[in-house]
Amino acid sequence: MRRKAVTNFELCFGTPPTVVVRAPGRVNLLGGHTDYNEGYVLPAAIDRAAWLAVAPRDDGYVHIAGWDMNVSRVFRPDCIPAADGDWADYPRGVAWAMMEANLPLGGMNALLTSDVPIGAGLSSSAAVEVAFAQAWQVLYGFELDRTQMALLCQRAESEYVGVHCGVMDQMASVWGRLGHALVLECRSLEVEQVPMPAEATMVVIDTGVRRELASSEYNRRREECERAAELLSANLPHINGLRDVTPQDLMDWEETLPEILRKRARHVVTDNVRVLEAAKALRSGDLHKVGAAMCECHESLRDDYQVSSPELDLVAETAWGVPGCYGARLTGAGFGGCVVALVQEDAVDTLSRQVGRAYAARFRVQPTVTVCRTADGVSAEPA
Repeated sequence: MRRKAVTNFELCFGTPPTVVVRAPGRVNLLGGHTDYNEGYVLPAAIDRAAWLAVAPRDDGYVHIAGWDMNVSRVFRPDCIPAADGDWADYPRGVAWAMMEANLPLGGMNALLTSDVPIGAGLSSSAAVEVAFAQAWQVLYGFELDRTQMALLCQRAESEYVGVHCGVMDQMASVWGRLGHALVLECRSLEVEQVPMPAEATMVVIDTGVRRELASSEYNRRREECERAAELLSANLPHINGLRDVTPQDLMDWEETLPEILRKRARHVVTDNVRVLEAAKALRSGDLHKVGAAMCECHESLRDDYQVSSPELDLVAETAWGVPGCYGARLTGAGFGGCVVALVQEDAVDTLSRQVGRAYAARFRVQPTVTVCRTADGVSAEPA
């Protein structure tokens, strides 16, 4: 991918790039929709990434060639138009957020290519955001720490693009570490890099169903969680969000919530517990406990948070029955996209065959199966 980015940059712009940036996608093993509730998540950066070959321009304009889409866009960081639903909203949003932070942005030529599947729940948008943030930082000599960069990219997606996301995707893309998962506490933004046992392989099964409802439903779930926390605070005045609600608190006061809000709160509260227990299990190498937590998470996302789909359920449930599969769950916002399975290395082929056979029998198409490895976070190097 690096060579592809460099070669195609020269084809597009006629000169070589000066810098190549790589920003990874991510798989979230546990913590579904807990990030924007300031809870706990367990993601890992993966060896699928957005690659950006760049060179500065002295006229203040940003020229972006989206190689995979065969399209290009031009804008000035000091004159950002309103978001219009185009893919270029992501780099434009990063420019907007950085200008809001009074950072010294300039023009550039940029060739973007990526092997993170779009709409599959592997954070293709966050990878693009982080890649552009890193590129501007390197080209124009200012310095952000990794968490600052993640927060700026989150602001771009939330306030400019209009998807009110948490910060997990961007934090995974900047803080990823080869051979590790990340335990992220989304209120303090404290990151712990936890070794992944060598016998654990992450397999991502893409249903091919794109998440057409995800944006509007994602924002609705966030509003429902905020409303649930507001109602619970009448009896739990110490809480600032569902992050602060314990399972006992919820058991004591769940009858004060309408049924739909009770379900949303139950998922968030129990999934925070699952993340912390799974992190302990990873530290001790107990992949069976991690896998069991993943299966419970999927059931909770299906029944209480209601963001699954028939395709996702079939893939997850089929994976659960494969010997050597520790656990599986939908990953990403839901409504389509991918399931992530934690699998023994020697069970990968069996899982792929069985899931593919079951999926094709019901839906008449084959899912895409990708074996993912952990990866380091965003990086830049001279071209």
